[in-house]
Amino acid sequence: MLLTPTSEIKLDYDLAIVGGGIVGATLAAALKDSGLSVALIEAQVESVSVAKGRAYAISLLSGRIFDGIGIWDKIEPQITTYQQVQLSDADYPKIVQFHPPELGTNGLGYTAEHRVLLTVLQEFLQTCPNVSYLCPAEVIKADYQKDFVEIQLRLNGELKTIKTRLLVGADGAKSRIRQAAGIKTHGWPYWQSCVVATIKPEKPHNNVAYERFWPSGPMGVLPLTENRFQIVWTWPHAEAKAMQELDETEFLQKLEYYTGGKFGKLELLGDRYIFPVQLMQCDRYTLPRLALIGDAAHGCHPVAGQGMNLGIRDAAALAQILQTAQQNGEDIGNIQVLKHYETWRKRENWVILGFTDFLDRIFSNQFLPLVIIRRFGLWMLRNITPIKKYALQLMTGLRGRPPQLSQM
Repeated sequence: MLLTPTSEIKLDYDLAIVGGGIVGATLAAALKDSGLSVALIEAQVESVSVAKGRAYAISLLSGRIFDGIGIWDKIEPQITTYQQVQLSDADYPKIVQFHPPELGTNGLGYTAEHRVLLTVLQEFLQTCPNVSYLCPAEVIKADYQKDFVEIQLRLNGELKTIKTRLLVGADGAKSRIRQAAGIKTHGWPYWQSCVVATIKPEKPHNNVAYERFWPSGPMGVLPLTENRFQIVWTWPHAEAKAMQELDETEFLQKLEYYTGGKFGKLELLGDRYIFPVQLMQCDRYTLPRLALIGDAAHGCHPVAGQGMNLGIRDAAALAQILQTAQQNGEDIGNIQVLKHYETWRKRENWVILGFTDFLDRIFSNQFLPLVIIRRFGLWMLRNITPIKKYALQLMTGLRGRPPQLSQM
């Protein structure tokens, strides 16, 4: 839809992004040279939003997207590039090992701490004259009109109204923007929660990432800088809570056992966090003048570390669609424009949601027929090159349609 004279209403911004976390900030950064004016609306002050004690598995594709934006040279020195991934079924000795030459790359992925990614993004946005950072700001109401959205905000304690051509919800799994728009979701909560902790091992981790599948749930071990690693350890809810509250010495003894003793003596750094996990997919990612990205649109089990990468990919894809529409003189809030984004990302996200759900269900049990099936699957991964390469491409984000930012 081309812009018409009736669309030439005075707007404060071309688009407003609600949620200034990593995904929302990535979208704003990706639109630096788009010619679009952007408001990034974040409820938490910067010091609080940056302080989140999480780390993420960042895929090769996400690294290329950040490189296309122009911030990878600031991120890469502060994160870990893992040179090997080991996949195992509990303490079953037949381990699957993935190496960079199997993809023709210099690494298999990265582990990046939340504070590193968000700090670099926030500093970059300060150099973007087309982006206004409204913080702390809370959306009170969004009123969708034919040609614009009127948003009522509480900004620094004062009420303010802005008008924008498009509203983007990047405000997480409990998205108030999604709920207010009446967009329904499908999925289910898992019977599991994840315990997250940062560990200092006695022995070097050698930049190896591990995914160990136990009957209680998968356990990811992500290498960090300064010879630290973060665990994302899945348990049934009650057991996860017990692990969080366990005496530190007992907790580390259990962790040493579940990691096969390969790291030597372990030291707990900071607190243990716990979060429940769920699978969620929205009925739709778009409505007229509205688009959802990241956890506001979908959610998956953290096995294989895909969640944050889906959101980063959403942001790059939507930025591409909006920039193309802007260049073609189209209305970026028109549903026909936004449908291009939804069609692209919803289908690809379904693949990852199904993949992570399958992994969790087939490995999180001791049902003998499934044990036989999954160990045969591990044998295929070890011995059949095309299957192994396909799995690697899926895990690293190199399957599907790549955003143009990742090719710059």
